Amino acid sequence: MISLLAVLSCRERALQPQLTPATDRPATPELSGPHVVLRPTGHPAVTVRVEVARTHDSRMQGLMNRTQLGANDGMIFVFPESEQQTFWMRNTFLPLDMIFIKSDRRVLGVVHNATPMTDDPRQVEGVSQYVLEVNAGFAARHHIDAGTAVEFVHIPPANN
Repeated sequence: MISLLAVLSCRERALQPQLTPATDRPATPELSGPHVVLRPTGHPAVTVRVEVARTHDSRMQGLMNRTQLGANDGMIFVFPESEQQTFWMRNTFLPLDMIFIKSDRRVLGVVHNATPMTDDPRQVEGVSQYVLEVNAGFAARHHIDAGTAVEFVHIPPANN
């Protein structure tokens, strides 16, 4: 018969972070849902868990009426084609960085610290097919700028 203490001890060990042999640091868990990996040149890659806005209605709703967003969370807007994208902050309570991404998965440009609750248009010059919205300050903190490589994981195409 297995004692309750032995079962609890095994359970406790299972809940502890697994260490990687090379670094003795906790291993980063694999994200199973949609996420974006940004790879700025000369700086560490950063992963953002995202909600995907791929329909017209979900793109129009965006992050409106949200009162919080996790430090490494965001929303990726997926458009059917590359074109000049223009965004606004109507009913958006959080200041955001808007990262415009070209169809080749490179950052076109960033709108930093977009002021909430306005209909002022926000865009960068050129055409993009994706826009990643994250908390204001994220892009500067992680050195995200034009040319940064972007990887999409579990991101479906636009559904008009």
